[in-house]
Amino acid sequence: MRAVVFRGPREVAVEEVPDARIERPTDVLIRVTSTAICGSDLHMYEGRTPMEAGRVLGHENVGEVVEIGPAVDRIKVGDRVCVPFNVACGYCRNCERGETAYCLTTNPGRAGAAYGYANMGPYRGGQAELLRVPYGDVNCLRLPPDVAEKENDYAMLADIWPTGYHATELAGVQAGDSVAVFGAGPVGLMAAYSAMLRGASMVLVVDHQSDRLRLAEKIGAIAIDDRQGDPVEQILEHTRGQGTDKGCECVGWQAHDAEGHEHPASTMNNLVRSVRATGAIGAVGVFVAQDSRSPDQLMRKGEVAFDMGRFFQKGLRIGSGQTNVKAYNRRLRDLIAAGRAQPSFLVSHNLGLDEAPDAYLHFDQRDDGWTKVILHP
Repeated sequence: MRAVVFRGPREVAVEEVPDARIERPTDVLIRVTSTAICGSDLHMYEGRTPMEAGRVLGHENVGEVVEIGPAVDRIKVGDRVCVPFNVACGYCRNCERGETAYCLTTNPGRAGAAYGYANMGPYRGGQAELLRVPYGDVNCLRLPPDVAEKENDYAMLADIWPTGYHATELAGVQAGDSVAVFGAGPVGLMAAYSAMLRGASMVLVVDHQSDRLRLAEKIGAIAIDDRQGDPVEQILEHTRGQGTDKGCECVGWQAHDAEGHEHPASTMNNLVRSVRATGAIGAVGVFVAQDSRSPDQLMRKGEVAFDMGRFFQKGLRIGSGQTNVKAYNRRLRDLIAAGRAQPSFLVSHNLGLDEAPDAYLHFDQRDDGWTKVILHP
């Protein structure tokens, strides 16, 4: 089968690799019809996480079931499904509690597994013609009959919409809340969109990419361009000096200014300054345990200079971590099916698999208009 293979920093290639196949009785095999490039794929693409050369990338996958193992009961050949990026067993202590992002069996020695991702188990990614889905009955979300015309929307259920929604859940966003979102990449836009769906009275989105800020305004958020001045001061101006009720961190450790200089603690500390006393923050941007290439000495050890004093003084709360996709994907799917949500508003490009190398390059360079890419094998 053809697949997008990681070859080294800023080098991916479309190559012939052995076909994905059924390996265990509980497996499902899908023919991939849509597979998105995620912002977190860029951490590997840029060589900032220890990804092995030769691995197949891709953890945002939609497809058609073409084969099932003999122990698969619920999922049938011909089903159209979306696959959460989490690889979960469904029966361990964490999975039974709904914490499928932290499955204890699918990646021995570490809580949590994913497709085609560094340190997240041996599972090949779905930027390929075929994908093996372990524990298929657990990990496949059936899609409605309208998938043909709404596939771009349903593709957002594999990761970025549940992740954005998770940020608002961790922050406890309620109807009437004001919310600051740092980062207008795909996850930040999904956090803003989720806050609006949850009834937020005001959503402010901080970034310095004009195309992304335009999308934030398109869904009714207030764009905060940090090239125009201190984003915290701009947020305080919009909130009569009080700050927002809640905040969402959707950038992670590679946060940088408009000149491209990295400041790993900047988004977290700006949220501490932006959120009012007794408010809450949901942090879903990726932070890693170490990054030897970071220009920041602390971040090389996975640490940041967090403003703990102000955080404590204001009585803030924080929730963090990867999203348990299965906690949200059914509900979000049903919003799409009912016509109540259209998360594909951020999709900028639908491309063939062979165009993946160029797509990675444009997306990594944040070229204007390259907000979300879906590949179609």
